[in-house]
Amino acid sequence: MIDLRSDTVTRPSPEMRQAMFDAPVGDDVYGEDPTVNALELLAADVTGKEAALFVSSGTQSNLLALLSHCQRGDEFIAGQDAHAYRFEGGGAAVLGGIQPQPLPFNAAGELDLAQVESTIKPDDFHFARTRLLCLENTQAGKVLSLTYLEAAAAVARKHGLGIHLDGARAFNASVSLSINIKDICDHFDSVSICLSKGLGAPVGSILVASAELIGRARRMRKMLGGGMRQAGSLAAAGIYALNHNVERLADDHAHASLLANNLNQMPGFSLKEAPQTNMVLLDLEQHRFSRLKTWLADNGVVTSGQRWVCHRDISLEDINRVSELCRTFSQHD
Repeated sequence: MIDLRSDTVTRPSPEMRQAMFDAPVGDDVYGEDPTVNALELLAADVTGKEAALFVSSGTQSNLLALLSHCQRGDEFIAGQDAHAYRFEGGGAAVLGGIQPQPLPFNAAGELDLAQVESTIKPDDFHFARTRLLCLENTQAGKVLSLTYLEAAAAVARKHGLGIHLDGARAFNASVSLSINIKDICDHFDSVSICLSKGLGAPVGSILVASAELIGRARRMRKMLGGGMRQAGSLAAAGIYALNHNVERLADDHAHASLLANNLNQMPGFSLKEAPQTNMVLLDLEQHRFSRLKTWLADNGVVTSGQRWVCHRDISLEDINRVSELCRTFSQHD
């Protein structure tokens, strides 16, 4: 089966599984799991932050950041389609009493910074206190430029806001720009990075920030039921991912570009835009896509929507197979 639904479907490689098997473990609630400690030190070093926290998911990581930046009655600004606003169960509002203020993303995956500034609430007891600006990189596969990140950070500083990055695929962004991940993280007070997407770990995310903010997040993680015991077996996968699976993200980007180029040459196929990273975004009428989805499923290719995601478990041969199936479909549909 060729699974294009998401890069979350990746499975750990034999080498990663061996690292997990060999990992020394201890009780992480006591701070005694050596592999968890090693992962957090590595993540902080790689991203250029003071400290890191290993958590169960990107949703938990974003929530911990929001809870650590904001108090009840505060507000965070995020994209209308941002994961932290739209796809995380309303956790900030339900569990933290934090009001979201969504704004539309533009075609580049950015928030309009003039609109951000005009949305920040005045210091008046009628309003929630605007405390945090949240960005997303990559956003639907689009990479935010360093120029934009610098400008966004300047707006946050000007108004005394914290600034958080949902960087679930931040390494995809750094690889696409051919820069060090530190060059992205430098513009943010906190960054959440998934280990279980393109980096290929079976579970987990890391939150990186100052030691003070990570201290608050660690307390919040406990309150959310997230104290972990012998978590080193999972942390070992994260260490392997950071040490071995970052540069290979370029292969996923190349596969997405190849698939997009192939589709663009077929009658009846159109794309929203050229891929910047590992996502191919189709732009088909829904009834036509429904027929395509069924055709692909009947031939061993799984999709969920018109976002097709390349990842570690999608080979060049798989890309060629999908391309050939789409070509056959276009000739007979």
